[in-house]
Amino acid sequence: MDGAGSFGAGRAGSAFDPIAFVKQPQTILRVLAWIFSMVVFASIINEGYVNMGSERLHCVFNKNADACNYGITIGIVAFLASVFFLALDVYFPQISSVKDRKRAVLLEIVFSGFWTFLWFVGFCFLANQWSRTSPKELPLEQASDAARAAIAFSFFSILTWAGLTVCAVQRFLLGTDMTLFSTEPMGDQAPKQPYPSNDVIGQTTVPVNAYQSPPLIETVETRPPGYNIPPAF
Repeated sequence: MDGAGSFGAGRAGSAFDPIAFVKQPQTILRVLAWIFSMVVFASIINEGYVNMGSERLHCVFNKNADACNYGITIGIVAFLASVFFLALDVYFPQISSVKDRKRAVLLEIVFSGFWTFLWFVGFCFLANQWSRTSPKELPLEQASDAARAAIAFSFFSILTWAGLTVCAVQRFLLGTDMTLFSTEPMGDQAPKQPYPSNDVIGQTTVPVNAYQSPPLIETVETRPPGYNIPPAF
């Protein structure tokens, strides 16, 4: 079916409007999530490791390599996911099937909600390890700015991905309301015909006797005053 206006998108196959697309809150949040994730993993990769006079590098977050690995992993995956869902948003109005649109929105809800949780865990993890980091053990002047940037933008990522989750839920609810007006047959059921079948195109077969009026029965009560029955010849 056409699927016009379902799940927050226009009519399938309609022309792409880049200005309207950029102004959407979902697009703005998507770009912010892309930027924030890039800042997090780039800060840790570039300046999140320090050495102690040897070739071995230590994670700036309390020498806990798991903290650095966690921040890099969720940052890179969030970066790639932002690009993927941004491309999906561009292609979304071209999807004609309501079922395919529903699957895409459900995928976004699950992923955005799950990544909001992972960013929350990452923020708490990095902040906790940073608070336990001692300047006596690590030369923090080399990586303090990068560590603070990773923590700050992890927190900002929580807000952006939570906003994306809310937008996806709103699109799903809007699509659910629109499918109530869908004329697509459900399952294998054939569409019902509310009108009688036509034998001739544009004409409906109606029994002739259905329009015959009952015979006129003349009784004494129905005769007007002074009326005489004419003689029969």
